[in-house]
Amino acid sequence: MTATAVRVDSAPTAAVKRRRRSLGWLPVLPLLVFTAAAFGLPAWAILDGAFTAKATGAFSTANLTASVQGAYLTALLGSVKLSAVSAVLAAALGLPLAQAVVTSRHRAFREAVLTASGVLANFGGVPLAFAFVATLGNAGVLTRHLGLTDKGWDLYSFWGLVIVYLYFLIPLMVLTITPALEGLRVQWREAAQNNGATSVQYWRHVALPVLAPSLLGGLVLLFGTAFAAYATAAAIVGSSIPLITLQIADALSGNVLVGQENVALALSLDMVLIAGLVMAVYLPLQRRSARWLA
Repeated sequence: MTATAVRVDSAPTAAVKRRRRSLGWLPVLPLLVFTAAAFGLPAWAILDGAFTAKATGAFSTANLTASVQGAYLTALLGSVKLSAVSAVLAAALGLPLAQAVVTSRHRAFREAVLTASGVLANFGGVPLAFAFVATLGNAGVLTRHLGLTDKGWDLYSFWGLVIVYLYFLIPLMVLTITPALEGLRVQWREAAQNNGATSVQYWRHVALPVLAPSLLGGLVLLFGTAFAAYATAAAIVGSSIPLITLQIADALSGNVLVGQENVALALSLDMVLIAGLVMAVYLPLQRRSARWLA
């Protein structure tokens, strides 16, 4: 018998692969359209309004200039201060709680804490404000029972608002840092112990340097969450504490001055820029942490 060689032409196969690759983006098209409509159009409206004079409709930078002066600047700095303090405290309190969850031998405890953290991290707005007013307000249950008013407690103050923010920021920190803590290898601790290192030295020279990108990333995420919060602060403190989100609401509704809608859009643009800076810091830290803990 004589073997006959059969030549297989791979050109059609390559063409089919290229055609499939070129059509692979079609299933993503609805998502791209939705993203463009949900985020692109509002972003364009903010840019257009921020650089448009309300009276003449002409291009102007007066709105941006006004957004970083006077009461608006005070509100912007107040939001930055509130967000920074809340984020630092939440990170400091959430880290040991997350470590306790990771090292716990009780699976039920671990699942309960993580589940509760997932719920509490998304519990905010007016319901959270009502819960704190009913509990720690001037006529709250704990306020009257413990006599907190006589001890100087005031929910409707800067530190009162910080306590309220910690209610959902600490669970968010637990959810954020737990995967990083789980990535710490047991061999690293054993190697440190074999070399005579104490637990404090292990955390100082091994664990914390490895966790630093995740900790900083979590801190940035907490800052951004607190910075964008509106409903909780509006329901508790109203306008008694200057915050950028409350100033935007007042400018849009004309509660203080009429015709400041474009200034509100400029304030929104300021918030977008700060959020962009926050994400520019967060994403590289997240990638670096993933390389260490992979």
